[in-house]
Amino acid sequence: MALYKHGQFLVQNQDASFDALHHPGNLTPHSGIYRCEVCGWEVVSEYNKPLPPQSHHTHPMRQAIQWRMVVYAQHLNP
Repeated sequence: MALYKHGQFLVQNQDASFDALHHPGNLTPHSGIYRCEVCGWEVVSEYNKPLPPQSHHTHPMRQAIQWRMVVYAQHLNP
């Protein structure tokens, strides 16, 4: 589970982007923290770079990894 100290830097949001599941190796749709739906392993992934591959970590019974965005890193224009 993603942790934080300074809550003033986070805002809850109900955008559908948080519901989408992504396959290993797919391009990251938004920079942020992604969580494995099977085991809860979390990674940081940058926009338009590949999400970690299926071989990133293993699961019992060889379950397929799927990534869900849990924190979106919003980039504000200066």
